[in-house]
Amino acid sequence: MQDEVGHGHSIAAWTGVGILLVGSTFISLGIFFGLMWANWLGIALTLLGIGAWVALNKVGYGQDHHAEKQHPAT
Repeated sequence: MQDEVGHGHSIAAWTGVGILLVGSTFISLGIFFGLMWANWLGIALTLLGIGAWVALNKVGYGQDHHAEKQHPAT
């Protein structure tokens, strides 16, 4: 079964979401335990995740580029 185009099955999406999940975990822990350093680390990781997602998408690891590699136009 092939992955359908447009559902985020790309290296850029998985990397970005993975980093964003780690960042949101640190933000949650920082809020719950009152750790300011965890809040700032979570914010930094969130910005890094967004930047990684955009950068990887631009260099060819995004959904559009990924779909072209799997299904070349005839």
